[in-house]
Parts: sequence; C-alpha cells; structure tokens
Amino acid sequence: MKKSGRRSFLNGLGAGTLAAFAARLERGSAAEQFINAVSGPVSSGNLGVTLMHEHVLVDFVGADKIEKGRYDPDEVFKVALPYLKVAYERGCRTLVDCTPAYLGRDPVLLRRLSEAGDIRILTNTGYYGASGNRYLPAHAFEESAEQLAQRWIKEAREGINGTGIKPGIIKIGVDAGPLSEIHRKLARGAALAHKATGLTIASHTGSGAAALQQLQAMKEEGVAPDAFIWVHAQNEPSKDHHIQAARLGAWVEFDGISESSFDRQLDYVKQMTERGFLGRTLISMDAGWYHVGEPGGGHYRGYEALFTMFVPALMKGGATEAQIHTLLVDNPKSALEQYVRLLR
Repeated sequence: MKKSGRRSFLNGLGAGTLAAFAARLERGSAAEQFINAVSGPVSSGNLGVTLMHEHVLVDFVGADKIEKGRYDPDEVFKVALPYLKVAYERGCRTLVDCTPAYLGRDPVLLRRLSEAGDIRILTNTGYYGASGNRYLPAHAFEESAEQLAQRWIKEAREGINGTGIKPGIIKIGVDAGPLSEIHRKLARGAALAHKATGLTIASHTGSGAAALQQLQAMKEEGVAPDAFIWVHAQNEPSKDHHIQAARLGAWVEFDGISESSFDRQLDYVKQMTERGFLGRTLISMDAGWYHVGEPGGGHYRGYEALFTMFVPALMKGGATEAQIHTLLVDNPKSALEQYVRLLR
C-alpha cells in the first residue's frame, strides 16, 4: 500500500474524528440504490462506515430444538446495546447482522436495538447449511431449490414472520468443497432468490474450492459473481483462491478480525491491494455474540477492534485515506446495493 502525505480521517482514531467523518457520509444521491435495514429502506449512499459481518445473538442448539422462548429479549437488549453505542462512537453507521434463521435470527430485537443505538442494522433471509447441516430445518432437505427460493423471496417482499421487517441480504452457509448436494441446492436457491429480489448473497464458506463451486452454481443460473460475498475467506490459506474469486468479480470478505488474527488478516488485505483487488475486498470482525444458553449470554466481544487496532495497523503499513474509505464505505455500499446482477 502506498503512503499518503495527507492527514488521514482516522488519524488518532478519536471518537469525535470518526463521528464527524461518519456524519459527512450521511449525504446520498437520488441515483443510488436502496437497501433494506430493519428500520426500513435506506439509500445506499447513507450507509456510511459499515461492518459487513457481525452478530448480536446466536443460538447453537440446532434447528430441531430452537425456539424464541430460550432467551429473554430484554436481557439481550441490555447486554448488546452498550456495544452498539461504542461502535457508533467509533464511527460505525451500519452493521450487518449475519445470524440466519434457525440460528437465532430476531429481527424485532434488531429493530429495537437499531432505534435505541441510532445505528442501522441489516438482517437476512436464507438458510445455513455449514456445520454438517445441524441448523437446517427439516423442510430444507425435502424441498427443491425453487421452493426454498420462494420462501426467501416471500420474506424479501412481505417481511419476516409477519413483522414487516425485510432482509438486506441473503445468508447461506456451506461446508468445505466439494459441495454436497444440499449445499449446491442452497447456492442455487440463493441465486434464484437474488434474481427475484436483487438481494446480495453472503455465503459462509468452508474453503476456496467451495467458494468457486458456488460461483459456478451462480453462473449456471445466470447470476453475476458480484452478487456473491465469500464469507470467512480468511479461513482459506491459499491467496491464489482469493485472487481467483476476486478476478471473477466476487466479493472476498476477511471478517474474523481480532487481536489474535491481525497479522494474517493484514497480509490478506495487503495481498489483495497489491494485486489490484482492493475494490473486491470486504472486512469485518464477526464479533458480538450473545450466546443463548450461557449465563448472561457468555462473553460478548465488542465491535471496536477494527477501528482501534486494525485500521491503525493498515495505516502504519502505508494505507491511504482513500483506501480505508474504499474498505469501510465504498465496497460495502457497492456490495449491498439491492439490484439484480446478471451475467452479460
């Protein structure tokens, strides 16, 4: 990354500096696409600094046992809200909650937190097949890709479970390749739902091979690669896979940023930049996580490390203000814009 002589907007990473920068990003334009937040549609130009992959709560009990009464929404609200407020103070204006259905998705809780924390939150539709299909409902094994897609299309058009809250992305999950039959079906269903809704597909993906196979499934349905976010790309050690997916046009997301992973994540972002694919790169922390079933929700990891540690490390390595803006503002905006992306 090249060094810049200009003073960075993140110089010092003071909360006031970040807040002022975030405020400047509130201005959108009529030509921009809209995105569904839990509080309603928003212009993509108003997203501002965006965390692309985070969680508020998760419930790992399994699809066959999960139910709303397993946790107290008021307790989760009290635990999560202070962390969201800190994220806002650090400059975050939009947070994508990637907890899928049958794993703890609660759009009403997210809307309540969004309003109280003055921060935009996106939720999702779709099903999570990773971790050996433990979080897939029984009907997912029986229904076709077309039938699954219709379920997700209905949520996108009518709202989730009668709440009127519409998803901002399609979230699926697959294990490492080669893709199983049901995981290929999830990818096909997501592609079909994208063609009907314009929602971007974010896929928890076990390996580079699985990412490329999903892109092939999208291609077979006529969906362009830029409709696809390779979630957890940091778990694939081969940088060649990252570059190959980016070269095809997919979004490559390094979203496990933490103190223990800084060096590796920095290396991945540096590689993408040096190869000319910073514009295909997304970053986030995969933080939060009120764990249902643990006392007080267990350990809740805050959302600020990206701002207080990772971005300063990028800048120390020579990242420019424009490059940070690309990672935190421009790329999320482009990735999340809701429109149908078809192969030409």
